[in-house]
Amino acid sequence: MKRVLIFGATSAIAEATARLFAAEGARLFLVGRNPDKLEAVRRDLQARGAEGVETAVADLADPALHKDLVERAWASLGGVDAALIAHGTLSDQKACEADAALALSEIAGNFLSPASILTHLANRMEVQHRGAIAVIGSVAGDRGRQSNYVYGSAKGGLRVFVQGLRHRMGPKGVAVTLVEPGFVDTPMTAGLPKGGPLWATPDRVARDIHKALNSGTAVLYTPWFWRWIMLIIRHVPDAIFQRTRL
Repeated sequence: MKRVLIFGATSAIAEATARLFAAEGARLFLVGRNPDKLEAVRRDLQARGAEGVETAVADLADPALHKDLVERAWASLGGVDAALIAHGTLSDQKACEADAALALSEIAGNFLSPASILTHLANRMEVQHRGAIAVIGSVAGDRGRQSNYVYGSAKGGLRVFVQGLRHRMGPKGVAVTLVEPGFVDTPMTAGLPKGGPLWATPDRVARDIHKALNSGTAVLYTPWFWRWIMLIIRHVPDAIFQRTRL
């Protein structure tokens, strides 16, 4: 893949993924909110071997910007072979419980915004009859839990949206991947206690995403063991699950 579009390009996972494509000589179009960080990422990728790196500064919480950003990327790259959607926020569950407006804002940013971008990407790739799209969800979307159900509901909605989009786009030659990371040591999780075998680095997750974009994987649990952890959690009977504090 030589032409890569990344939304949320200054996030730790997105940046690590972009480095893998840069090392292959890809051309990249990066979208991010922080202009200084975006420029630093651009220079780093150029130094790592990218054929070319273009950027666009945008707040992806505003869906009115999405269509134009996709069109700019297509024009800049002459088409897009792979796209990664990697923006979002880790919701403060207690704050969301106390403020319905905040809860809705978090759901919009973690579900409605990616869904809008996915729609524009899919419509473009449908015309060219090829391409790969990956969007970062979360294992939190596999089952509602009292500790993070606002964030989890957004990721759960995204999971179903991607399932349907993959069903639609498969016959058109376009692969759609839902990335479900577990605990990843990034600035977004800075407030959580860390350490132990369940935590992964952004580089580890990026390698899995890079491989999935090349292979067309449907659902990527990363690291791999989260597939089995969440299989167990999803199948715990509700009568037992209600007594847990997950």
